[in-house]
Amino acid sequence: MSDIHALSGAYAVDALDDLERAEFEQHLAVCADCRAEVASLRETAALMSETESETPPESLRAGVLSGIRQVRPLPPEVPSLPEPVATGPNDVRRRRLPALLAAAAAVVLLAAGALAWHPWHHDRGSVAEQVLNASDATRVTQHLAGGGELTLVRSPSLKRAVLVGHDVPDAGDEKTYQMWLQQPGEDMVSAGLMPDADRPTVLSGDAATAAAAAVSVEPAGGSVHPSKNVVAVFSLQPASG
Repeated sequence: MSDIHALSGAYAVDALDDLERAEFEQHLAVCADCRAEVASLRETAALMSETESETPPESLRAGVLSGIRQVRPLPPEVPSLPEPVATGPNDVRRRRLPALLAAAAAVVLLAAGALAWHPWHHDRGSVAEQVLNASDATRVTQHLAGGGELTLVRSPSLKRAVLVGHDVPDAGDEKTYQMWLQQPGEDMVSAGLMPDADRPTVLSGDAATAAAAAVSVEPAGGSVHPSKNVVAVFSLQPASG
């Protein structure tokens, strides 16, 4: 990805696949600008979703039908002629007006499409499903002190891991669960956020060579390093060659 910052809009409307979301959430933990942009976009989307359509009055249909009878029919189409050379600012504005109107209409259609599109209409679980169904998948379960459990499913051949929660308590206001991976001899690095612990979430990073994984409670935008509030630690055996 040449510019991961460009994913902020798609992330805000939940339009990324599992791999893209995991990579962007790892970036989100270290980029304050993207966190602010995502928050702003989500606030705007929430305001747009609150708008309600109004039922047009019965008089509108009658008025439209009445007006149709007074509209002159369009003349037959004729071959288009070369555009006249602009002779002044007004001519330039008139020539640009159709293009500007078309661009404005495109923006409206895109906005309407964004509101009508629902991410749950698409199969977004392919990466997680591949890991969960891999022939070499191994599972490690940790019971949480506050209730519930987290299961780490790892596929060395796919070099990926997935976290699956069951009855995991909410992280709290302005908090989220964040996943971490540790390579041998190195510190823990962010493997993405887990805002919905009961949904299978793919960890970013090479899970095949990882020596450990962990989950902690962090601020909503994530952290660069894990806090002291670590709720689960998974000891992993790096996969051989």
